[in-house]
Amino acid sequence: MNFTNILKKLSDNKKSSHSKTKVEDLFSVSSGSSGNSSSKSVLGSDLDIISYWDKKEDSGTIALINDMFLHALKWNASDIHIEPRDRVIKVRFRVDGNFLNYKDFALDKRDSIIARVKIIAYLRIDEHRLPQDGKIAYKLFWWKSVDMRVSVIPTIYWEKIVIRLLKKDDQPPKLKDLGIMPYNMVRLKTHLKDSYGMILAVGPTGSGKSTTLFSLLSQFNPEEKNISTLEDPVEYRIKWVNHTQINPAINFSFARGLRSLLRQDPDIIMVWEIRDEETAKLAVEASITGHIVFSTIHTNSATHTIQRLINLWVDPLLIASSLRMIISQRLARKLCSHCKVGYQANEKIKEYIVWRVWRYIRDKEGLKLFKPSEWWCEKCNNTWFSWRIGLYEVLEMTEKLENLMLKNASRMQLEIQAVWDGMIPIKDDALLKVVLWETSLDEILSVLGT
Repeated sequence: MNFTNILKKLSDNKKSSHSKTKVEDLFSVSSGSSGNSSSKSVLGSDLDIISYWDKKEDSGTIALINDMFLHALKWNASDIHIEPRDRVIKVRFRVDGNFLNYKDFALDKRDSIIARVKIIAYLRIDEHRLPQDGKIAYKLFWWKSVDMRVSVIPTIYWEKIVIRLLKKDDQPPKLKDLGIMPYNMVRLKTHLKDSYGMILAVGPTGSGKSTTLFSLLSQFNPEEKNISTLEDPVEYRIKWVNHTQINPAINFSFARGLRSLLRQDPDIIMVWEIRDEETAKLAVEASITGHIVFSTIHTNSATHTIQRLINLWVDPLLIASSLRMIISQRLARKLCSHCKVGYQANEKIKEYIVWRVWRYIRDKEGLKLFKPSEWWCEKCNNTWFSWRIGLYEVLEMTEKLENLMLKNASRMQLEIQAVWDGMIPIKDDALLKVVLWETSLDEILSVLGT
């Protein structure tokens, strides 16, 4: 059954006065919460999930929320924003990094919508002054399961809710599907053969760092290696890989988990994120003592990462001994293959692109680029883009870079040396994807700036 049939079935449910059985056939909900939330205020009351189906006045709200979730999944949304305003309650989806408006609801539905989300997330429905965090495990038929992280925060217009959709996948995307170009792929596969060392994926929030790490992990055979991960939350469930969920509420942090993992005889360790000094030092020490360590850091570029580690009070000597590679990345929207249109670039743009990536262009005179058509296209839901592609710069640690780092060189000096040693800057990688008709020049400028 596809999403069109599902939506039709939900529409039929709205017209029926007996929506209990049909909606339950569509969804099975189990929930959990964290932080200052409590399930006792929900269970055993007249707003219990089971008895909630029998409340005639609330049946429309249940179908409304189900309809919202189905549309978010259909549009491949990463987040759902439920935002009360002075006259309406606005619902928006974040799709490929950009917002799409879903619907505006009348203000009289505000309380029932927020209460329904709180109920299935096992949050306190009588708490309106403090933020709350919860989780929903949404099972969509037998083949589809989606985890949702729910965040509620009070605003001047009432409570705003953001729901992060975390699809449970058995296998991450393959490396070749991420948009990694051959010149970077060679470097990656070379260092995946190392017996020890640290590989970092860096970038801002939502740049695809964790997906890249899991794609790297999938290159190993879990039956031949002891692979363990520390995650928050667990997104991919790879067969024979030991996934561990971090829980700060019980003082189970990345540092504590990493310290315990080192006693589990691991070959490969993946740490979801290096956030503090203790985790950074433990990760570096683990990579020196015979383990391959993958992790992420929130920095703006590959060379910024070196300075970030030094600012976390990691000894530069240890960084030089452990760090093998830094993958800096961003995500850009891919042009819809059905509605993109070609055009001839003007002379200034052509000269700039040729100057940056001349070695990869054959026909420099007839350079053709593509852009969104801005005509209606049902294939991409009139967004003119479909999915996203990675923009990368891969820095390999070399002897010259290590010497500069030990001399406390500036970020600019490190970047010049990295380019001299063969690093392709992320802007060049992005321009090459424009030349290959994967994305548009305007999209690159919006992601990377001028």
